[in-house]
Amino acid sequence: MGGPAFERLRSSVVSKLTDVPKRILIGRALRSDRLGETLLPKRIALPVFASDPLSSVAYAPGEVLLVLSIAGVTAYHFSPWIAVAVVVLMFTVVASYRQNVHAYPSGGGDYEVANTNLGPKAGLTVASALLVDYVLTVAVSISSGIENLGSAVPFVVEHKVACAIGVIVLLTLMNLRGVRESGTLFAIPTYVFVAGVFTMLAWGAFRALVLDDTMRAPTADYVIKPEHQGLAGFALVFLLLRAFSSGCAALTGVEAISNGVPAFRKPKSKNAATTLAMMGLLAVTMFCGIIALAAATDVRMAEDPAKDLVHNGVPLGPDYVQNPVISQVAEAVFGAGSFLFIVLAAATALVLFLAANTAYNGFPLLGSILAQDRYLPRQLHTRGDRLAFSNGIVLLAGAAALLVGIYGADSTRLIQLYIVGVFVSFTLSQTGMVRHWNRHLATEKDQAKRRHMVRSRAINAFGAFFTGLVLVVVLVTKFTHGAWVALLGMVIFFATMTAIRKHYDRVAAEIAAPEGPSDDSVRPSRVHSVVLISKIHRPTLRALAYAKLMRSDTLEALSVNVDPAETKALQEEWNRRGIDVPLKVLDSPYREITRPIIEYVKSLRKESPRDAVSVIIPEYVVGHWYEHLLHNQSALRLKGRLLFTPGIMVTSVPYQLQSSEAAKRRARRQQEWNAPGSVRRGPAQVRSKENTDHKA
Repeated sequence: MGGPAFERLRSSVVSKLTDVPKRILIGRALRSDRLGETLLPKRIALPVFASDPLSSVAYAPGEVLLVLSIAGVTAYHFSPWIAVAVVVLMFTVVASYRQNVHAYPSGGGDYEVANTNLGPKAGLTVASALLVDYVLTVAVSISSGIENLGSAVPFVVEHKVACAIGVIVLLTLMNLRGVRESGTLFAIPTYVFVAGVFTMLAWGAFRALVLDDTMRAPTADYVIKPEHQGLAGFALVFLLLRAFSSGCAALTGVEAISNGVPAFRKPKSKNAATTLAMMGLLAVTMFCGIIALAAATDVRMAEDPAKDLVHNGVPLGPDYVQNPVISQVAEAVFGAGSFLFIVLAAATALVLFLAANTAYNGFPLLGSILAQDRYLPRQLHTRGDRLAFSNGIVLLAGAAALLVGIYGADSTRLIQLYIVGVFVSFTLSQTGMVRHWNRHLATEKDQAKRRHMVRSRAINAFGAFFTGLVLVVVLVTKFTHGAWVALLGMVIFFATMTAIRKHYDRVAAEIAAPEGPSDDSVRPSRVHSVVLISKIHRPTLRALAYAKLMRSDTLEALSVNVDPAETKALQEEWNRRGIDVPLKVLDSPYREITRPIIEYVKSLRKESPRDAVSVIIPEYVVGHWYEHLLHNQSALRLKGRLLFTPGIMVTSVPYQLQSSEAAKRRARRQQEWNAPGSVRRGPAQVRSKENTDHKA
């Protein structure tokens, strides 16, 4: 019977063709015991986990002004008060999450807090919200980076979807190389950006307060045509709430540090809490500074600049490209085309691209935890060659690229979907922390510890109230502008993960070993061995010899009559050789091979349900992929069908042809690499194959 182990050799061929490019792109594989070398010091952890909230100051101020422009330039005087509200919220969230990282340092973050204290449904809701938010973080950050880069390079704006997807691919490859390696590379532009923004704020303040210079943004002479003139009462309050919710984009990514605690060096919780404080202080200072300079330099922004921005009584038209607020402020402070302006513009674009790295670290880690809890496919729990969660990284990249394509890499459209998920997780997480402290206070007797717990509970309670209020504001003000898409995504994630968990639970219950005796542990009464025969050759003789060694209760050879002449020749040679195994021939008037064999072995089981049937299949093993096209694949089809037949054991007896030596030599050369798709987890690299096939 022909038919080599096709899948195994095909995998070897594919591995040979892809191994060299893979090593060039992501580097040599790392041993599991080198995981400790990938842990991050605070100076690297800050740009790795905080690049999203730090970089959001490049677009969050602009989102505030865009919303206020609906009421015209007169509404801009509310921007400082909105900035103050965002600052209060930022400090509240940072203080709350400092409690989280101390109480739950395992890396589960908001998901673990909600799951432990509020129940599995709340935990799954948080996980769904965070997964959606991480995908949006990549899409928004990269789209905004493309727009910032486009202010200096028009080609990028003209092909922004393709450029954005190209950046996603590049970031994916960099993250596949490992957290520490990508973090070291990403640290430089993040720190250049922070230094550039603080230089701009300092120089702008010096020019305004000391030199009394007049700084004007390139849009200072434009007039905003308001959509709604003279808003008052409830309409004005609603507008301000919407502007505040847009400014809250500055808080996205704060939760990533609580998910990334295991990636910090020891003491992990302390280092994570310190990084949180540094991130919050830097983010609010830059956010408020840019809002202040935007007001001082008369920056003008409009949701539809082609129609709503007017110069000398004429709308600017569709050819006008509206630059982000940070670019306009930098041009006013440093001067268009100056060295510092170019450096800040380049650093802003880079850090916005790299802000997606927060999601590249958070999404795979959260996916790994969810996979461990059986809410996502278990493949997301395994580490790749560079000890990163490679499958999660690739999944995130694919989802973000799809979103960028659908929304045309437009950050203004994408940001309407944003921050809903993060405030869902904020609110449930802080509510869970209140329950956490209540539970511990019920048993704690030490007064010093109780005072600390009461203080922590107060911080988390205020955080839960404030973030819950913001969540309501976000839902009310952004629902019709696109927030419903994020909610739909959360529902889809929730339903999918629930279905996956039910599947895993059903399978676990079905295969669980019982306490007492069962049909699977009771020894079969007898074993019937059947050797499949197509003709008499070396593979057949080896399979027969192996079958005899098994000492089954009964042994017979089985062939299917699809060609009477060949069947007659087989029977004559069988008798001539005096083979001491009975040969049974099944008629097949429709020239089928698989069905008669399946029906026959089923009939053996039906006659004696307590007996086991062992089907032994001789196989060729060839060394080249094209040789598979020249051999019958009936053995593969048979094995595939027999796997679904209870009580049937399938054994392959391979016979290596000379060409298989080439595959053997390739396998030897690849022994230093991990096999494609192998499971790498924990201190040792374990490879197992749970079937009854015997391979030489």
